[in-house]
Amino acid sequence: MTGPHGVLVTRAINYKRIYRNYIGVDACMSSLMRPGIYGAYHHITVLGKENYPKSLTADVVGSLCENNDKFAVDRELPEIEDGDLLVIHDTGAHGIAMGFNYNGRLRPKELLLRRDGQVELIRREETPEDYFRTLSFEPDVLRNFF
Repeated sequence: MTGPHGVLVTRAINYKRIYRNYIGVDACMSSLMRPGIYGAYHHITVLGKENYPKSLTADVVGSLCENNDKFAVDRELPEIEDGDLLVIHDTGAHGIAMGFNYNGRLRPKELLLRRDGQVELIRREETPEDYFRTLSFEPDVLRNFF
């Protein structure tokens, strides 16, 4: 029910042109693992360039430095510049619910778009304090541990 109603919004942060084209984004598979794990297809829109010609064929890759951290492979897209926002569609049931903290990546915030156009924060982004929270011990616990 929620799958087709969510999106992951990410920003293009770099571009690499070698034997193929790569668009690097600031999100990674810890926010949407389906494409990286089993090649699931998610439509991608470049915000503000919906009607531009699709003159670029590129892989859209995350920032984990893992070979399967990809949102799209050989995808036809409009030309993308650093700072462009990419909207990855149909992620509602597959984002936070399947998210993880691999390689120290923190989970992003979640926003709810209401029918009246209002946007509400429904989950704040994780912080480094959240990530290390279980490592905060009382002095007595540490004394007994060692």
